[in-house]
Amino acid sequence: MKEFNINIVPTTTASIVKFEADKFLTRHESFEFKNIDEASKSPLAQQLFYLPFVKTIYIAQNFIAIEKYDIVEWADVQEEVAAQIDTYLNKGGEVIKETTTQSGKVPVTVYAESTPNPAVMKFVANKKLVLQASEFKNIDDAKNAPIVQKLFHFPFVKEVFIDENYVSIQKYDMAGWEEITMELREFIRNYLEEGNEVLTEESVASSKATPAEVEEKKNAAFENLDDTSQQIVAILDEYIKPAVASDGGNILFDSYNEESKTVKVILQGACSGCPSSTMTLKSGIETMLRDMLRGKVEYVEAING
Repeated sequence: MKEFNINIVPTTTASIVKFEADKFLTRHESFEFKNIDEASKSPLAQQLFYLPFVKTIYIAQNFIAIEKYDIVEWADVQEEVAAQIDTYLNKGGEVIKETTTQSGKVPVTVYAESTPNPAVMKFVANKKLVLQASEFKNIDDAKNAPIVQKLFHFPFVKEVFIDENYVSIQKYDMAGWEEITMELREFIRNYLEEGNEVLTEESVASSKATPAEVEEKKNAAFENLDDTSQQIVAILDEYIKPAVASDGGNILFDSYNEESKTVKVILQGACSGCPSSTMTLKSGIETMLRDMLRGKVEYVEAING
């Protein structure tokens, strides 16, 4: 099995294309190289500069963005570039040379953001933390997530949800946010500044499937759904998930019963156990699905909310 998979992602700038990997390429720094000399610390970037149309290379966490000269169109060369990056990484090629002179701490900003769930606070970092959302109900769930293991050592931490660039923490009632927010924010900031891993390499290596494989399975599962279920999933993904994510949570489609016209969903993160989740389900999601799928949906239930 290949260790890396590369996806081609267009950007709003026509001359720049991102080549996203399903694993982190660099954890703590971003790099910009305008020529092969500047790229001396990146063997991968140096190799890419042998392509005559490459103008600038950006490397950050899980992607490589390349700005091209106008002598070619991306449609003609992007598959070749993706294949070259794929081959290089899967042969064990070095992305950034390790340096012993690098200082210990990397500046990180973390701020706290309230959510609709009064028991959950969202701690947002100025860097990507994970490539896939993960929910941790207890310390056993966190065996491959060292930052979560340490968070569970705080007696007031009940559950943890991590996605993209934030950590959502659900607390027990024993403490108020005004007492513990600063302590948690500083812990997370210091943990990240010291260069500690959010997920261990072991968890990446031993995971049952890569994000690309997960996406493939998701697409296969989608194709096996009935037409109404596919419409429900599409509505959830396009209209509901972005709003839920901004509140520090996630929503997943579970099932659809054609006879009872009932949709069952799974709530994660700040949405799980939220006092207002019932109102959100009824006045928001249920109403939207009723209006958009008239006669097909009448009820929405959260099987864990």
